Amino acid sequence: MYTLVVILHVIVCIAMILVILLQTGKGSDIGAVFGGGSSQTLFGSTGPTSFLSKLTAGAAIIFMITSLFLAYFSGGGSPSSIMRGGAPAPAVPGPAQLPGGTSPAGMPAMPPSGAPAAPAAPAPPAK
Repeated sequence: MYTLVVILHVIVCIAMILVILLQTGKGSDIGAVFGGGSSQTLFGSTGPTSFLSKLTAGAAIIFMITSLFLAYFSGGGSPSSIMRGGAPAPAVPGPAQLPGGTSPAGMPAMPPSGAPAAPAAPAPPAK
């Protein structure tokens, strides 16, 4: 089913490109801007919707439906990896430390991530 929709999507893409390129531009009727010709007709200077513009609208609708279908079903797979057991966690550098265990801001330095925190020193007994 998925392959059929991909093939339909590619065919509609090519057809839409060809249909759009076959249409004449709006600038080709420059005489109608200055009141010449059929600018006062019921449908304006371009006339009723042509077959090519209807074909373009149909191709655009099919293109959008197949795009939504492909986007919905392409992200549904489970993530796979070629690595066994996953990648190791990247090492995160800790804050800069000065001699004496303080950071440049004068605060006590934090232990590096992954390292156990040192137990707090017991409080002196109250007298």
